[in-house]
Amino acid sequence: MPHLTLEYSANLRNFGAFSKLCAELAQVLVARQVDGKPVYPVAGIRVRAIAADDWCIGDGSQHDAAFVHARLVIGAGRSEDEKKATGDALFDALKKHFARQFDAQGLALSLEIAEFGEAGTWKHNNLHGRYPSPA
Repeated sequence: MPHLTLEYSANLRNFGAFSKLCAELAQVLVARQVDGKPVYPVAGIRVRAIAADDWCIGDGSQHDAAFVHARLVIGAGRSEDEKKATGDALFDALKKHFARQFDAQGLALSLEIAEFGEAGTWKHNNLHGRYPSPA
């Protein structure tokens, strides 16, 4: 963990540069440190963008209206300050990425952070050994 999912209205597909955004947001998560140690394991970071082909915003009258909703799911145990700092950094990157689009059309950006405990989760991967451990 963390896993960050971006859900967006499909009318942003040609303007959102979502591959670039996913890479930018992954780097935000990689860069999070406390006392020189990473907050999130690099091998656990996943960022994905999923288009909503069918959507309605408000009463449907604003045909160019668009949205991007980001949901970050992290394992339990991080401080409230670190969760807030992570959210602030991700949301700043999201706003910067969409600044031009925000000025051009109706656009709703949102972010939520959810925590889960180890009970009720299953994981099987070999990625941690493929990424260097922090010094």
